[in-house]
Amino acid sequence: MTENPLAAGAGSTPTDSPSPAPARFDTLPLDPKLLRAVAESGYLTMTPIQAKAIPIVLDGRDVMGAAQTGTGKTAAFSLPLLQKMLKHENASMSPARHPVRALVLAPTRELADQVANSIKTYSKHTKLRAAVVFGGIDMKPQTLELKAGVEVLIATPGRLLDHIEAKNAVLNQVEYVVLDEADRMLDIGFLPDLQRILSYLPKQRQTLLFSATFSPEIKRLAESYLQDPILVEVARPNATASTVEQRFYSVSTDDKRAAVLKLLKDRALTQAIIFVNSKLGCARLARAFERDGLRTNALHGDKSQDERLKALDAFKRGEVDVLVATDVAARGLDIADLPAVFNFDVPFNAEDYVHRIGRTGRAGASGLAITLVTREDSRLVSDIEKLIKKKLELEPLELDDERPRRESRERPRREEDERRESRPAPRSGGGYVPPLPRQPVDPFFERPYEASTTAEPAWEKAAQAAPSTPRGHSPNIKPKRKVAALFGAKKTVPADSDQ
Repeated sequence: MTENPLAAGAGSTPTDSPSPAPARFDTLPLDPKLLRAVAESGYLTMTPIQAKAIPIVLDGRDVMGAAQTGTGKTAAFSLPLLQKMLKHENASMSPARHPVRALVLAPTRELADQVANSIKTYSKHTKLRAAVVFGGIDMKPQTLELKAGVEVLIATPGRLLDHIEAKNAVLNQVEYVVLDEADRMLDIGFLPDLQRILSYLPKQRQTLLFSATFSPEIKRLAESYLQDPILVEVARPNATASTVEQRFYSVSTDDKRAAVLKLLKDRALTQAIIFVNSKLGCARLARAFERDGLRTNALHGDKSQDERLKALDAFKRGEVDVLVATDVAARGLDIADLPAVFNFDVPFNAEDYVHRIGRTGRAGASGLAITLVTREDSRLVSDIEKLIKKKLELEPLELDDERPRRESRERPRREEDERRESRPAPRSGGGYVPPLPRQPVDPFFERPYEASTTAEPAWEKAAQAAPSTPRGHSPNIKPKRKVAALFGAKKTVPADSDQ
C-alpha cells in the first residue's frame, strides 16, 4: 500500500497552528467498508483539509471549507456523509427505500462526473446508490436511474431543476447538501437556480460549502443557508499551490502561438492545457496547432457532453498533446501528472487564474504555469497580484526569426482596390511610368436634374389617350379589358371581311 499522494505537499501550513504529521484514515471512526475502499484506492494518510473537515462533518456541523485545488476536497465531504448514511443502507429493490438523502451540486458537467466517480469508488462495498445528472445528454437514462432510487445525487443546477419540474427527483428527505466550487456557480449565474433548489429541501439539514476561493458573495450565501458554520482553512484563501512554478512572459498578440511552440520545445513538455477566454478563439487556436503538427483537441461550452468527455479521455490516455480549453475545464478536473498549463489569454476573473493553474502540480507533484501577457493585460495582471498577494515579474521571451504568426485579417476590398489603383502601371521594358492624368468630365453630366417646363406630364397624356365610354353604356361599367391572343383571347373577325 502506498502513501496517499494527496497528502504529500498538498498545501501550505495552516495560519493558526503548525501542521502536525499526516493523520491516517484508519484513525477515523469510519466503517470498515469505507476504510477498505480508501485503502484499495491507495490512500493511507489524510490531507490537511481531510484531517480537519472529516471530524467536523461527522459531528453534524455545517462547514465552509477553503483549500487549494488538488488537495482532496471530494473525499473530505464524501467519506463522512457516506458514513452517516450507512444507517439507511438496505438491499431492498423498492425505490421508496432509496430516497435521495445527500445532494451534491457542482458547477460543471466534468466536475459533477468526477465527483460521482469518486463517491462510487468509496461506496462500492456498501449498498448505497449514487447517481449523477447533468445537461448535454438525454434525460431518459437519468430518469430511469432516479426512478429506481438513489441515496446520493450529484448534479449540475440546471439539469437538476429539469428533473424536479418533471417530478423525477424528490428532495423532501435530503439530510445533507454539498455546494462544491460554489464561487464558480455564482460566477456563471447559478445563484437563482441554487435558491430554487434549496427551497425544495427540508429546513433541517447539514450544509457543506467547499471551494478553493471565498469571495464576499460566497460569505453572504453562507450566511443565508448555513447554520453556524465552522470555517476550515488549510491555506491562505485564494492562494496558489507552492508546487507550481509560475512564469509570466511579455509577448505581442501575434507572437503568442510561436511562444507556446518555443516553450513546449525548450522545456520538452509532452502535454499541456492551453486556456483561452473565448469559445471561438479556442476552436481557431486548436486548428492552428493542428497545422503546426501537434495532436490537438478543443474543449469548450459549445461541444456536446459526449464530445467533451471523449476529448478528456483522449488527453488522459496521452493520445492528445495539447488540449485547448476555456474555463469550463478549469474547475475540479483531476488529470494526473499534467506537466504544464498555459494561459494563452490572461483570465478576466483573477480567481479563474487560481483554478487554471491548479490543474498542474496536483497531489504534491511539481508543475509549471506559464502566462502570456500583452500590453493590454496590465490591469488583469494587477488583479491577479492583488488576489494572490504576490508581485509578479514579467520576463522577455526571445523568439526565432522564422516563427508562425497569427493569421492576419483580410483587408477590406475597397482599401485593396485603392492600393492597386495608386500603384504605378508597369512598362513593357521593365520600368515604371506615372499613371495617366484624369480626363476632363463634361459639366453637363455633373449638373443636378431639372424638370422641363414645356413638357406635358405623362399622366395627362395617358388620360387623353384613354378610350371614352361606349355610347349607351353606364359610366359605372368599365369597358372590357383587351387581352393579347398570346394569353388565350379569342381572335375577333371584322364583320365586313370575307368568311
